[in-house]
Amino acid sequence: MKRFWLSVVVLLAITTIALAAVNSVEAPEKCQNCGMDRTFFAQSRMVVTYSDDSSGTCSINCAVVDMQANRGKTVTSLQVGDYDTSKLIDAKTAVWVIGGKKRGVMTAVPKWAFADRKRAQKFIKMNGGNQATFDEVVKATEKELEELEKEKRQSLE
Repeated sequence: MKRFWLSVVVLLAITTIALAAVNSVEAPEKCQNCGMDRTFFAQSRMVVTYSDDSSGTCSINCAVVDMQANRGKTVTSLQVGDYDTSKLIDAKTAVWVIGGKKRGVMTAVPKWAFADRKRAQKFIKMNGGNQATFDEVVKATEKELEELEKEKRQSLE
């Protein structure tokens, strides 16, 4: 009987470790801009790789804030979580969707990345929004961040 319970405990421990490994993302655990859990937001997270280091963020909005703060650094790679699989994909070649009814991460205007154009179109049919390029997403994000900063300054006056 002892052997049975020992086997059950070992099996549970192995299962827990395996599930933790599946349900985690690359370091850092928390967004380097806002502190949100990057595993929870795996489908929107980004990794910005500079020539000398990298940053992990929860969203395109936090990635743009990070790149603005590091303007002097050379960006060598931009990766984003695919909306459907949460696997990291190249942010510049991803098919992006701006807008729609699916609430975004750290933004009033949702922005989602897809590895596949058909899946992006399916998302648009179900949730609304418009297909966009990475450059269009960055411009929309910068505009949104500027408006937020302007509102913040006005509220302090």
